Amino acid sequence: MPKPRSAAPGTFVRIPLPDGTFGYGRSLSAPYTAFYAHRTEKPSADLDEIEPAPILFIGCVTIRAASRWVRIGVRKLTGDVAKPVVRFWQDLVDPRNCVIYDSAGAERSATPEECVGLERASAWEEHHIEQRLTDWFMGRPNPAELHSRVRLLGLGD
Repeated sequence: MPKPRSAAPGTFVRIPLPDGTFGYGRSLSAPYTAFYAHRTEKPSADLDEIEPAPILFIGCVTIRAASRWVRIGVRKLTGDVAKPVVRFWQDLVDPRNCVIYDSAGAERSATPEECVGLERASAWEEHHIEQRLTDWFMGRPNPAELHSRVRLLGLGD
């Protein structure tokens, strides 16, 4: 059986959301996908409308061949989406031990405070991304995203 393949870098995808609307993403270097602050009531493939929208977040997700996410076009990656993807890792035993790294291979030790606002090194399932997008569009917190944030409490002084 052939392995599932990720979408080529620059591929735009239309994502059906649980509330019946559609969100949009764009494949970066595997396995990363950028997700846009763009939602439509009806399916769209207007890349000129989607591409300039702000990026909400970049998630580590593989878009499977049997995905509900529809590939709607490809454009060369330029600007912010062409930059290396930055993530953090935090030790569960000693939360003061953090590392910031990027998809280009750069890596450095960091404090938890330096990791605030960065995405944790983790993988997301498609349905979790769909719920995270829906929650953002509805203006409510997403429990999985909140749980993935860097831990600052209990670090002592």
